[in-house]
Amino acid sequence: MMILPTKHIKLSECLVGLGGYLLKYLDKPKTVDQLWMIFSKKINNTKRFPAYHSFDDVVLALNLLFMIGAVDINDKGEIYNASTGTQGK
Repeated sequence: MMILPTKHIKLSECLVGLGGYLLKYLDKPKTVDQLWMIFSKKINNTKRFPAYHSFDDVVLALNLLFMIGAVDINDKGEIYNASTGTQGK
C-alpha cells in the first residue's frame, strides 16, 4: 500500500486518497468498527469508490490521518474529525 499517489498509482489506491474519503464519514465520532461498516457497505453496494481496500488499509489510513492531526480520539475511544472539534462528549 502506497501512502501517496504516483504516476502508476491512482489517488483512490493510496492511503491519502482513502483517508480523504474516510474523513467525510466522520461528521460525528465513530469507532473503527462503525467506520468500517459504513465504508464496506458503500463499497459493496454502490461501487462508488474505484479501488478495493481491506480493513487493514482503513486502519492504516486512519493512522496516517492521526499522525498528520486530521483526526483525534475522544475519551470513549471514538475517532472524530479534528478540524471540526466535535468530540461527542
